[in-house]
Amino acid sequence: MKRDRLCKIVATLGPASSDKETIKALFEAGVDTFRLNFSHGSHEDHKARYDTIREVEADTGRPIAVLMDLQGPKLRVGRFENDKVELKNGQTFQLDMDDALGNETRVNLPHREIFEAMSAGIELLLDDGRIRLRVVSVDGMVAQTEVLVGGTLSNNKGVNVPGTVLPLSALTEKDLKDLEFGLELGCDWCALSFVQRPEDIQQARDLVKGRAGIMAKLEKPSAIDSLEEIVEICDAVMVARGDLGVELPPENVPVLQKRIVSLCRRLGKPVVVATQMLESMVHSPTPTRAEASDVATAVYDGADAVMLSAESAAGDFPVEAVTIMNRIIHRIEQDPLYVQLINAEKPDLQTDTADAISNAARDVAGQISAKAIVTFTTTGSTAFRAARGRPQTRVLGLTPDLRIARRMALAWGIHSVNTRDVNSFAEMVGKATRISRREGFAENGDSIVVTAGVPFGTPGATNNLRVAIVGDHEKPDVLN
Repeated sequence: MKRDRLCKIVATLGPASSDKETIKALFEAGVDTFRLNFSHGSHEDHKARYDTIREVEADTGRPIAVLMDLQGPKLRVGRFENDKVELKNGQTFQLDMDDALGNETRVNLPHREIFEAMSAGIELLLDDGRIRLRVVSVDGMVAQTEVLVGGTLSNNKGVNVPGTVLPLSALTEKDLKDLEFGLELGCDWCALSFVQRPEDIQQARDLVKGRAGIMAKLEKPSAIDSLEEIVEICDAVMVARGDLGVELPPENVPVLQKRIVSLCRRLGKPVVVATQMLESMVHSPTPTRAEASDVATAVYDGADAVMLSAESAAGDFPVEAVTIMNRIIHRIEQDPLYVQLINAEKPDLQTDTADAISNAARDVAGQISAKAIVTFTTTGSTAFRAARGRPQTRVLGLTPDLRIARRMALAWGIHSVNTRDVNSFAEMVGKATRISRREGFAENGDSIVVTAGVPFGTPGATNNLRVAIVGDHEKPDVLN
């Protein structure tokens, strides 16, 4: 199954999309990566969905990526005597560590780290920013605040501390258990929530040990202060616009989205734009025109993937949402302006051999109208380098490692194929031409560009480029 588009689609599974029929329909409608949201559901739920994805993968013969999204530390107030209170502008409201049920004057805030980071004058956002408090004074584990923007506050609503780096690990006890469970399942990507600093990524990397790609969710403004260092150390990035929009003025979020996407392209890291892309389709069979434009903007910017959350997990029209997203991407990529914009922002050329070969492959493929750029890769790095330049020629990523084939399904423009390894350059070229034809990218007589590293199996050693003609080098494909 060959996609007629370059930008990929990530869809979240949930109550509305857990059976095999729906998951298969979602894949056929355009999903390249399925997201398992560990903020909801049990391990049994996630295993059942994972197993179903692998059944669909076996039925279709196409590698499918699975992304586990860890919950991260969720900061919340406690519970109230009557489940909710009404806070009025200007009143005093106390936050403390007392486990007693809250009322109109106080509530439990069971997070020592917030009190340790608090000082007079900072603001706290409750319930996704609907309620705003200013800290007047802090005495140990008790904070007196003034209500700046009041409203109804109910049990267990979230707390944000904008502009403050909290002394919290991005991985809670729950996350550590979920992480090990997801890795044992075989998840291909791990999305790390609440990233504040590069050290958060390194902690996860030490635990994952290469078993999955690590995706940094950028949802805290504090992460933006170390943006380049975080992007450099992770394997992929998610622009989590919903959480960013709580702690930042809304007009800043589009600016940051473009900045993050541009940086990820420059550093060659896959980037996913997420949150509320087709939000109205949770209950409507069609999106708003503004939502269609929102998806289009991410595609024009060159994002590797766009993501559906509640639309596919809990909505009334999960398959329709994917179908619409697929149509929007396809239409944008046919626009001549899209090509101009993508080509206008080419990443800076690097000085190493692998980048030079990948950039040359893009240029040669364009000049000779090659039908495909075929990369042989053991870690995915060769294919990711090829996709980084956003060539107008399709990229086939061939790998003997099924895990890498699945991981590449997230990246822009890569059609991944799991195939047996090769032992010689001639065998590699023959395999490249046969698979290009078999997968529907080229016909006899067409040109393809082939890149690989020699000696074979050496990670990151892309050092060879070959132009081949489909139909030449033909031998029975006994190794594929």
